[in-house]
Amino acid sequence: MSETAAPDSQYRVTADELRQFIERFERLEAEKKDIAEQQKEVMAEAKGRGYDTRVMRKVIALRKREPDDVAEEEAVLDLYRSALGM
Repeated sequence: MSETAAPDSQYRVTADELRQFIERFERLEAEKKDIAEQQKEVMAEAKGRGYDTRVMRKVIALRKREPDDVAEEEAVLDLYRSALGM
């Protein structure tokens, strides 16, 4: 009889652990939603003060990248613009 009890207790432990992982993930999802809402509020405030939020988002994206990568991309962009007479 102890053989049948072991799988049940293992299942309960696994189910509890699984439930904990799912609940942690759900809490993180809720936090992520809250953060996204706060980011929207920041952009709305900046827009209300006259800032171009589209450009701000580009600056934020650039700040995440390596400076050398940005410089290389800008050099190629300048080359292409020059080739097109822009």
